[in-house]
Amino acid sequence: MTTLIQSFAALSDETRLSILEQLMQQGELPAGALAQGRGITAPAISRHLKVLREAGLVRQRAVGTKRYYSPDGGGLRLIADWTISRRAFWESGLDRLEAAIQQDEGWPG
Repeated sequence: MTTLIQSFAALSDETRLSILEQLMQQGELPAGALAQGRGITAPAISRHLKVLREAGLVRQRAVGTKRYYSPDGGGLRLIADWTISRRAFWESGLDRLEAAIQQDEGWPG
């Protein structure tokens, strides 16, 4: 469960979530490309990437002095599996909400 907690904690930061989104959309990128347009320093990007790496959400590949980052399917699968395992809870809750709204509004049901 600790890894799952680390994953959610890592994604609770807007910058880290946007970094992961960018990597998921564009694939592997160098750290410098991830810093562009964010208005934060290279050391700050490095710290965000370290948190994502430690949470198992991104992988790092070194080529000389450059570091390339990509989404880590294992960490993302952990989140997806947890979410899917809670599907029945959310669906039953949404079904109860829909029934309550329909009853409140006098819909036949």
